[in-house]
Amino acid sequence: MPPTVKNEGYRTADEMADRQRVISVSEFFLKNRHLLGFDSGAKALVTTVKEAVDNALDACEEAGILPDIRVEVFDEEDGEFRVAVEDNGPGIVENQITRIFGKLLYGSKFHKLSQSRGQQGMGISAAGMYAQLTTGKPLHIISRVRGDKLATEMFVSIDTAKNRPELHKKAHLKWNRTHGTRVEANLEGHYQKGPHSIDMYLKQTAIANPHVRIDFTDPRGGHVRYDRSSRALPPRPQEIKPHPRGVELGRLIQMLGSTNSRTLLQFLEHEFSRVGRKTAQEIVRVAALRLSERSHPRHIAHAQASALYRAIRKVPVSAPRTDCLAPIGEALMEDGLRKEIDADFFAAVTRPPAVYRGNPFQVEVAIAYGTPGGVGLEVDAGGHIHKTGARKRAAGAEIALSADEPAYLLRFANRVPLLYEQGGCAVTKAAIQTHWRTYGLQQPKRGLPVAPLAIVVHLASVWVPFASEAKEAIAPYPEIVKELKLGLQACGRKLSEYLHRTQRLKREYDKRSHIEQYLPHVGIALQEILGLSDAERDATVVRLDDVLNKKRKV
Repeated sequence: MPPTVKNEGYRTADEMADRQRVISVSEFFLKNRHLLGFDSGAKALVTTVKEAVDNALDACEEAGILPDIRVEVFDEEDGEFRVAVEDNGPGIVENQITRIFGKLLYGSKFHKLSQSRGQQGMGISAAGMYAQLTTGKPLHIISRVRGDKLATEMFVSIDTAKNRPELHKKAHLKWNRTHGTRVEANLEGHYQKGPHSIDMYLKQTAIANPHVRIDFTDPRGGHVRYDRSSRALPPRPQEIKPHPRGVELGRLIQMLGSTNSRTLLQFLEHEFSRVGRKTAQEIVRVAALRLSERSHPRHIAHAQASALYRAIRKVPVSAPRTDCLAPIGEALMEDGLRKEIDADFFAAVTRPPAVYRGNPFQVEVAIAYGTPGGVGLEVDAGGHIHKTGARKRAAGAEIALSADEPAYLLRFANRVPLLYEQGGCAVTKAAIQTHWRTYGLQQPKRGLPVAPLAIVVHLASVWVPFASEAKEAIAPYPEIVKELKLGLQACGRKLSEYLHRTQRLKREYDKRSHIEQYLPHVGIALQEILGLSDAERDATVVRLDDVLNKKRKV
C-alpha cells in the first residue's frame, strides 16, 4: 500500500462540506447581473427605464387609467446617471412599497395566466440592486393612492444576503399628483443614441401602445413627446387556469398534493381550463391503474400520477380560452406605425390565436414601406396620377427606411419592445426564413430583405418563452415560428399587391410625362398645318390632353 502523501493547500471532504452555504437569489443575480440585462452601462440605463415603464403601463391599464408617463434621465457626472420614471397610475399601498422595490422574485404575475408585461417579479427590484451595487444609493420612491391626503416617500435598498428590503428613510409629503408613482435610481451608465437606446425603446413603446403618452427628457436637455393616437385602453385580459396539455408530470404531482378538491373528478374539473365533466371522466377511465372518480387527489401515488399524466396526453381536450390575451389589433398597429414612421404603405395582420405547450398566444405582424427616394405615386379622386408630397418627420428617434439596407425589424412581446439579442430570437429566425423574393423584394441568403421596409412583429401570450432572464429574445418554439411565418407571409402578399400597383402607376406616369413633354410641340405643328390661331391651338392641346387622361385613368 503506497504511503499517504499530505499535500499542502488541498482540502478534505469535511473542510469542503464546511464551506457549503445557501446562496440568496439576490446574491446570485448580483454576481450574474448580465442575466438580467445589466451587462453594460448603456444597456443598464435602457433596462432600468424599461422595467419602470413596463410596471407603470401594467398598473395604469389594470386600474383603467390612460397612461401618462414622464421619463427623465439626468447626467450626474463621473459616469453616474439619475433615472426618474413617473406615472399617473393608481399608486402603491404603503406597506407594499418596500417589498416591490426591495425584494427579488416578489410579484403578483408569476402564477397568473393572463397577458401582462411583467412575469418574474425581478425587473424594478433588479434595477434597484444594480443601482445599489454601482453607486451605493437606494431607490427613491414617491407614491400616492387616490384619496390619501399625502404621498409616501421611501428610500429602499436590498439586503442581498437575505433577499429582503432595507428601509433607509420614510416620510409623508405633499405631491402635485392626486395618484401615481415616481421611481428614481442613481446608477452607473452610458447614454447613447441609436437602435439600442432609451429613445428607441420609448419610440417603439409608443408604436405598440398607441393609448400611451410619454414625455422624455434626455441627459442633454432634449425633450420629446410621444402623443397618444387612441384613447381606448386595451381590453383587460381575463385570468385562466392551467391547460392540462401545458402541465408536466412534476407540476401535476404538486397540484395533486396542494389541491382542496376532495375527489379526482373535482380536481380535474376545478383546477384546469377546458376540462368539463365528460372530459374528466374520460381521463380517469383511460388512466385506470386503481384510479376512480372518487380517488382523493392527495392520496394518489407516483405511478398513478404518471398514468393520469399519460391519460391527459391521450384524451382530446379543447384548446385554451383566448380572452386571456389582449392583442393590439390591426387598425391600432397601423395607427402606431403611421404616427411614428415615415412611409407610403402600411399593412397589418392579426393571426388567430394558437397554442404552445398549453399556453395560448397570438401573433401580429405589420409592415411600413417607403418608396425609394421618398417620393411615391398616388391616384387622386379624378383618377389622375401624381407624386405624393414630402412625408412628415416623426418625433423622437428615427427609424430610417433605406433601399440599400436590410429591413428594420421591430420585435415586441406583450407590447414590450425587445431591443437586444435579435439574432437568437424566434422573430428574427421567422423573418429570415420567409421568402421575401416571392413578394418582389431582394433578399440575401440567410438575411433580412434589403428594402425601405420596417417589419413589426408582436407576440401576445400568457407566458412568453423568453430565451433568458433578460427578456430580450423569444425562444424558437416550432408552433410560434410557424405562426410568425404565416403572419409575415400574409403581410408580404399585401406588400406584393402594392408594389405591382405602384409599378403600373409608374409606367403610366412615365408615359404621361413623355406625352406632356411633346404636346406643346404637337400643338405648334397642328397650328402650322391647319392654320389655327393661338387660341384654337391651345384649345386643341387641352382637348388632346383630356382624351389622353381618359384613356390612361387608373
